[in-house]
Amino acid sequence: MENVVIIGSGPAGYTAAIYTGRAQLNPLLIAGPAMGGQVALSSEIGNYPGFPEDVNGAELAQLMQRQAERFGARIEMDIVTEVDLSSQPLKVTTYGGEIET
Repeated sequence: MENVVIIGSGPAGYTAAIYTGRAQLNPLLIAGPAMGGQVALSSEIGNYPGFPEDVNGAELAQLMQRQAERFGARIEMDIVTEVDLSSQPLKVTTYGGEIET
């Protein structure tokens, strides 16, 4: 059983992974079909906090991934097909199987 399952590897997903990793909750991030989400497809990002110069979206996604992994996040390339919130434990179904959290 997983403490925390995070769905998606965009900036919000990586931020959640960083915070829950720092809290020693051993998060599992399910990345989806491509690492970094939509931000990774952007050639230039000029409005992201902490980057006074434009940054390449793929590079930003890689930096977020490295930071999340540094705090213990585990990242799986898979696609979530269903989430069952009707009972405990919660169930997340992916192409790879079922995860309880």
